[in-house]
Amino acid sequence: MITSTLSASLFFPPQIATVAQFTRSSLVISSPKIRGFKQSRSNIYRSRPCKCSVSVASGPPQIEMTEIQKPFPAEVSRTIVALASVGTLSMLNQDGFPLGFGVRFAVDSSGTPILCLTESQKSLSADNKCSLHVQLEQCGLRTLHCTILGTLEKPCDTMALRKLNSAWNKRFNELLDESLIHVINVEQVTQTEDYAENGVWIGLTDYSSAEPDPLRDCAVKIVDQINALHKEDIHRFCNVFVDLDFQFVDAKMVWVDRLGIDVHVRSAHDDIYGVRIPFPGEVTNEKGAKSSFNGMCQLAWEVEKNLCFPDFKKSVYVNRKGKSISVCAPEFQNSSITLEGWYSSLNY
Repeated sequence: MITSTLSASLFFPPQIATVAQFTRSSLVISSPKIRGFKQSRSNIYRSRPCKCSVSVASGPPQIEMTEIQKPFPAEVSRTIVALASVGTLSMLNQDGFPLGFGVRFAVDSSGTPILCLTESQKSLSADNKCSLHVQLEQCGLRTLHCTILGTLEKPCDTMALRKLNSAWNKRFNELLDESLIHVINVEQVTQTEDYAENGVWIGLTDYSSAEPDPLRDCAVKIVDQINALHKEDIHRFCNVFVDLDFQFVDAKMVWVDRLGIDVHVRSAHDDIYGVRIPFPGEVTNEKGAKSSFNGMCQLAWEVEKNLCFPDFKKSVYVNRKGKSISVCAPEFQNSSITLEGWYSSLNY
């Protein structure tokens, strides 16, 4: 096989040339073997046509931005109830007053809450209408809220009780007395990004058909590692990828999901702004998230050093935290920017 590699130093600066290579086609020629008599070297290719194969090395994968820059509220709600295990169950008591008390809960594959309630707890309600309020604190910087509205029901089917008990055992590593198992038949869900912010109403169909975020079990670890070891990169992200019209003094990563990262930026006046910076493509696991972060670090560094042109639309910062949010995410357009190291994993 004859393979030749063309150096990229003629086309890119030295910092980029180390990762950019162009490979020519490889040509493989094999001569036929003819048994029974001996042929001379000059006659061998005239006897039969030669056989050959051509292989072409493919270039770097194209990176396409997804049109959806942030998970839908239904997906966020499913992520909250998948990670949390305690909540506040509220009902109207016999005197018409709202009564709330803490409960443990698990969820089945469709997000239906599974509760363990005694008869005395069940009798506190004047009817079966209830709500389950669940919170998820994200790295001490933000608290997501999800409130499920529905009706309490005690399943009677034996197979259904076994499945519900299995889901409870998976969450808490214990089996329940089946007479204590109750579920909430979900009717509506409301999801809020943080305290003092507007919520979003979610219908039953959207909630039950959504899936929890695939990074939910490793998100805290990724955020803690990046905030501890890559603070300079997060600051660079805010300078390069975000269109800020004020000077900021600090920036911290709040959360990571399959579509991007959330960052809190603190201004010189101690105002906190929430920023959404999407990945160039959807990720499905921890390795993919670190790889995307690594590629964005490379691109931000090259733009900062004027090694490549920033051919993308920047994010627009959102309103101060505590007010309603309107996210405008960045758009990475087709450009000549190369991200050769995009798919290499990030070592911490």
